[in-house]
Amino acid sequence: MPEGRPNAIEIEGLEFSYAMGGARAGDTGGPDLRLGSLTVGAGERLLLVGTSGSGKSTLLHLIAGLMEPTAGTVRVGGTDIHTLRGAKRDTFRGRHVGMVFQSFHLLHGFSAIENVMAALMFSDRPAREHRAHAAELLTELGLEKHDAPVGNLSVGQQQRVAVARALACEPTVVLADEPTASLDPENAEIAVELLKRVCTHHGAALLCVSHDPAMVGRFERVERLGEPASAGPVATGGAR
Repeated sequence: MPEGRPNAIEIEGLEFSYAMGGARAGDTGGPDLRLGSLTVGAGERLLLVGTSGSGKSTLLHLIAGLMEPTAGTVRVGGTDIHTLRGAKRDTFRGRHVGMVFQSFHLLHGFSAIENVMAALMFSDRPAREHRAHAAELLTELGLEKHDAPVGNLSVGQQQRVAVARALACEPTVVLADEPTASLDPENAEIAVELLKRVCTHHGAALLCVSHDPAMVGRFERVERLGEPASAGPVATGGAR
């Protein structure tokens, strides 16, 4: 861990159950997620692998404070995100947690640069600098069509916009949910290496979850959800 910087993520005794306030339509008591401990150092890159239903996406949503745990603590950059409420949590998430969703969740009808600028509303950067900073990020990621509507971009280009948006506020950690799911093998490899490189360049830790076995060889640290690992966390249950 870089000297003077707290761990990007610290998890202790984390539990989640759909039967305890997290129920969704169609759930009947629901499966749960249990994670004894997990630490991701500042700037570290970690891949969590697991089968569909092992709890990968649920874990990311808990780390980001988008879902509430039934027990345990989640600290991001030393702050317990679940002690924050309302706008304070939203602001903290916007500044400290970048997210790359499997389906990107871009703002359609807006341009690539406008999508990145939207994330900068949570930053301390002056508004007059937002466009230039967004343009710099897109160019760094190899996307020159800054003003193109995101609906006109290829899947790979849309992912680059999503990565630029995730990095816009210089976050503590970037959470990536199945980042290669929509890409062919060649572009998947390019995308992962790009994501790792830009996170390192911007000093952000990277926590990536995937069920793709091809991802394993691309990370120095790999842990497995739903089964024992040689070192690190064990999560059980069928949370999605």
